[in-house]
Formats: sequence, structure tokens, C-alpha cells
Amino acid sequence: MTSLATRKNMSKLGNLLMNLPILIIILAPLIYTLLISVMPPSEIYQNRLIPSSVNFGNYVKAFTNPAYSFLTFIRNSFIVSTAVMIGQMITCSLAAFAFAFLDFRGKKLLFILVLATMMVPGEATIIANYLTISRWGWLDTFRALIVPYLTSAMGIFLLRQNYLTFARELHEAAKIDGCSNPRFMASVVVPLSRPALGALGAYVFLNTWNQYMWPLLVTNSSSYRTVQIGISMLYDIDAESLGLMMAGVVIVIVPSLSIFIFMQKQLINGLMAGAVKG
Repeated sequence: MTSLATRKNMSKLGNLLMNLPILIIILAPLIYTLLISVMPPSEIYQNRLIPSSVNFGNYVKAFTNPAYSFLTFIRNSFIVSTAVMIGQMITCSLAAFAFAFLDFRGKKLLFILVLATMMVPGEATIIANYLTISRWGWLDTFRALIVPYLTSAMGIFLLRQNYLTFARELHEAAKIDGCSNPRFMASVVVPLSRPALGALGAYVFLNTWNQYMWPLLVTNSSSYRTVQIGISMLYDIDAESLGLMMAGVVIVIVPSLSIFIFMQKQLINGLMAGAVKG
């Protein structure tokens, strides 16, 4: 019994030692960014790794500088990311339900066409999307940032694979009892697919939060620009203040890291759901 426990402890120690170099490689840039953000300006260009004193002036300047409103950028990113996340969870779950539970002519062909859109790079459609948004008069509005991303083929595929793991007889029994499709989805499908919905929500939120090119194209004023553009504005305003830009990077990373840390099990379970059934 003692030898078995010893072997388990040695196995855990071996796994830790094997993962430690990977952990250091991943965390090194984040730690370096944090150290630069609190380093006094006079030491940043002296190739020092550890600051002689901790200076939080860059964080204060990022939020209080009158030349820009970093809090506005953060607010805009939260509004856009949350709206896109909720929109995709609704539209993708509805489409996935249709592909998984309903029978209609051309269902397989339509699903193949949906998957085919995943092979089209975003760079190939960004100009067409911009011209459409411009023609509709949506430039420099939240609609331009939110509406084009309210659904995704990846989300439909992820949820459809998850729904296929449910017993088909469950839906048939519900129909016999007079349960409508919306009620069946709201009372049975959605509660049982929370891991997949959580994974989709976390992925969409992070992906939207980190967008740069599309918000840069469709917004012109600080009232609608997002936090990724705000970071570049920090550097443009004071190119000599590398610490200020690093402070902005740390502020922007915090929501992403928080979602990943607190929802990593949800992400893994959701992405693995339906992996064994097509």
C-alpha cells in the first residue's frame, strides 16, 4: 500500500517536472510584461528584468489621461463581446437543434454549405462586409461591431455534435406527449447542453474581445472603439512610454485569463462533448 502511494506521488512529481518547462515558457512573456508595466521609466531601456522599485503610475495614467478614455474602450469591448456571445449562443443553438432533431428536405446539403463557410478566410470577405455596413449607414455604431458576428458555423457545428449525443427517442417521446419544439429545447436540450453552451460562450467572448482589424475598419471615434485599438492608441500617444502600453496590455489580459482560469473545465468538457458521435 505504501509503495503504491509512493509510486503515485513520484508519478505526480514527474508530471510536474515535465510540465514545468512548458509552464515557464508560457508564463515568461506575461511575467515580463507585468514587470515592465511597474518598472520606473528610467530603467525600462536598461535591459533590466527586475525593477528596483514598483511603480503603478502607468496604470493610473492609463485610466486618467485626458487624451483618451481607456475605460470607454473597456466598456465598449464588454458590450460588444457580451452581445455577440449571447447572440451566437441563441442563433447557433437554434440552428443546431434544427440540424440535429428536425427532418426537412436538403438538411444534409444545407449543413455541408454551413460547414463550407468555415473554409473561407475572414480576409476574403472583410471588404464586402465593410461595403455592406457602409451602404447601410452603420459605420461607427455598435451594430457594425455586433451584427456581422451574431452567428458562426463553428458554433452551429459544436452544438449540433453535442445534440446528436442525446437519445432520439427523447424527442419522439416529447412529441407524443404534446411537447412543442421550443418547449422541448428550453426545458430539455438547453439544460443538458450547458457545458457546450458554456464553452461556446467563453470562446466567442474571448475571440470578440481580441478583435482588432474589424473594429479598426468600422469605427472612427473613441466612443465606439474597442480595447485592442485602445492599446495601440496608448503607444501612439506616447511612443516613449513603453511601460504605459504594457500596463494597457496587462489590463486587457485580465478578463481573458479570468475566463480561462474559471471556465477551463467547462471549455474542455464542452469541446469534447459529441466528439465520439457524428
